[in-house]
Amino acid sequence: MALSLHQAIIPNWLQVLGAVDGLIDKAENFVADGHAEEKALLESRLIDDMLPLAYQFKSCWTHSHLALTAIREGSFSPDMNPYPEDFASLRDMIATARKTCEQTSEDELEEIAGNDMVFAIGDKFRLDFTVQDFLLSFSNPNVYFHSATAYDILRMQGVGIGKRDYLGALRVKQTG
Repeated sequence: MALSLHQAIIPNWLQVLGAVDGLIDKAENFVADGHAEEKALLESRLIDDMLPLAYQFKSCWTHSHLALTAIREGSFSPDMNPYPEDFASLRDMIATARKTCEQTSEDELEEIAGNDMVFAIGDKFRLDFTVQDFLLSFSNPNVYFHSATAYDILRMQGVGIGKRDYLGALRVKQTG
């Protein structure tokens, strides 16, 4: 049986975004327990030339919420606004991303899957996609990359998380 674009993207993003929300909880508790300062933790990086934890969380929102918004218009440009500097703002962004996923219908995605989609950074850079290929080959890997990088930064900083925290709520078979 073939999967729809919606089935291939939305349930997985909801799982990842739920896990990201849990990572924010763990990070916030780590700060509340006196192990780090909020600003310092949100500015932590794996290496100097990589963007910090707060950016990684923001990018999960960018590549889910903004991507789903952009496919309706056929054009996506990265959000160049500064990343939030507090857990509450990041949590709100992830909540918005989850809501956008929940409100994206299977019929809508199937209807626009073959439409033209442009990724552009001003006049300097442009990639042409279909909506389907943009979501599957650009946004989807970015959601996973930035959520894994956030997880890795938190682990490196000593936050008590493990693989189950990264995986989030699995969609296991229901017996009954």
